[in-house]
Amino acid sequence: TPGAGGGSRWEEERYPEGIKWKFLEHKGPVFAPPYEPLPENVKFYYDGKVMKLSTKAEEVATFFAKMLDHEYTTKEIFRKNFFKDWRKEMTSEEKSTITNLSKCDFTHMSQYFKAQSEARKQMSKEEKQKIKEENERLLKEYGYCVMDNHKERIANFKIEPPGLFRGRGNHPKMGMLKRRIMPEDIIINCSKDSKIPPPPPGHKWKEVRHDNKVTWLVSWTENIQGSIKYIMLNPSSRIKGEKDWQKYETARRLKKCVDKIRNQYREDWKSKEMKVRQRAVALYFIDKLALRAGNEKEEGETADTVGCCSLRVEHIKLHPELDGQEYVVEFDFLGKDSIRYYNKVPVEKRVFKNLQLFMENKQPEDDLFDRLNTSILNKHLQDLMEGLTAKVFRTYNASITLQQQLKELTNPDDNIPAKILSYNRANRAVAILCNHQRAPPKTFEKSMMNLQSKIDAKKEQLADARRELKSAKADAKVRRDEKSKKIEEQLMKLEVQATDREENKQIALGTSKLNYLDPRISVAWCKKWGIPIEKIYNKTQREKFAWAIDMAEEDYEF
Repeated sequence: TPGAGGGSRWEEERYPEGIKWKFLEHKGPVFAPPYEPLPENVKFYYDGKVMKLSTKAEEVATFFAKMLDHEYTTKEIFRKNFFKDWRKEMTSEEKSTITNLSKCDFTHMSQYFKAQSEARKQMSKEEKQKIKEENERLLKEYGYCVMDNHKERIANFKIEPPGLFRGRGNHPKMGMLKRRIMPEDIIINCSKDSKIPPPPPGHKWKEVRHDNKVTWLVSWTENIQGSIKYIMLNPSSRIKGEKDWQKYETARRLKKCVDKIRNQYREDWKSKEMKVRQRAVALYFIDKLALRAGNEKEEGETADTVGCCSLRVEHIKLHPELDGQEYVVEFDFLGKDSIRYYNKVPVEKRVFKNLQLFMENKQPEDDLFDRLNTSILNKHLQDLMEGLTAKVFRTYNASITLQQQLKELTNPDDNIPAKILSYNRANRAVAILCNHQRAPPKTFEKSMMNLQSKIDAKKEQLADARRELKSAKADAKVRRDEKSKKIEEQLMKLEVQATDREENKQIALGTSKLNYLDPRISVAWCKKWGIPIEKIYNKTQREKFAWAIDMAEEDYEF
């Protein structure tokens, strides 16, 4: 059980292996509201003429109209997928008329939705309050379940409304229609002795299960990738907190044997067996570059994304020398969520020679590691340490990097904003290691300009204050001095903010913060330097990491 300060909640009786709960009761999901047809005066035009659409076709058209200002709707693949799926929803009459997407005019619809969202912004306090109360009522009724003897918060009790699939990066399925999820698609999971949630009138559930070896309450299969979606407990729940805690404890166990493992895979680079060499080089990449292992594709997954084990010859280039460095490997492939991984990395000579060997007599589309797959690798990792997977390396390397960077970057004499900048820089080092990229936010330039003008105004103010200070009489000097010190501090705060934003524009910090960094490192750092925890973690994160905030002392070492 977790150490001191864990509190009773984290230390309850454990069930036999695999059993997650004995009692589970909930109200089932909240479905997306039904489609409301457009008012008569909102028109759709085809080839310059007004055309009244059937309800089903109109609903799908509104999904496109709502995205009209988004660059998605200009992308060839998005348009093609959308048009194909939209036609499936049309009447035969509509199908024979609407044969060309570029002749469709959605601008009137689009303006209607813009006006609606403006109206929502302009709502009166009372109207806003009404909506807020309705949301709270839903949360109260559907947002909680009882698991064993705890009332636990449910994370996502609302089912996503239908719409168009966006995907990340250049996903080949973007623009396809995400269908409306019906009660008939839904599997309910609860205990036999609980009040089983009734389906909406006139409908039935696909199935009701009583499986206490899983922690989900509701599941269904979405139509685009065929992946299974779940309604789960909130991250702040006991069961999630415990799982999270165990994940970091496993990564801490790796710390004890990582040197042995590294020496071992170095030895294996010289192995007589090709299979062992490939495994050792792949493991070196997973360790050094925090690459994902790369799972075998599910049927129906079409995005060509790879991880370490599934790399092909075309994904790497070997440079005996590049930019003054020897033995450089240039990686270029699409990783998880179709996000491009591009990196030039100097590697050890032996790794380089092995890669040359693995690439001999192969075509670009051949597997780089043809004797290796994820299950072979994970089986080997399991032999090295119980519970070891590729992800544990990622968690370990991310957490250890954060801890080392915080030690190096935190200057004890800095004020709080400057210490937070150091924290964000340490967090960035991890995000770069994990390749958590994002496109620079659309509003980036604009918000940078706003910040810059605030900085310029502060500088003016400071110059004025200093001039006043020079000409002030002795008794006023102290007051004026304090004033200009205060302005100086405000200026510094703004400048730190600007640096932070600039360095951050292409890096997504949240992913590593939520998934790969032992929160006790951050909590301990905050306690050590007297930094309010809410400067580092927002409300959601504080709920998720309640277990760590309870447990970690300022001398915690990962």
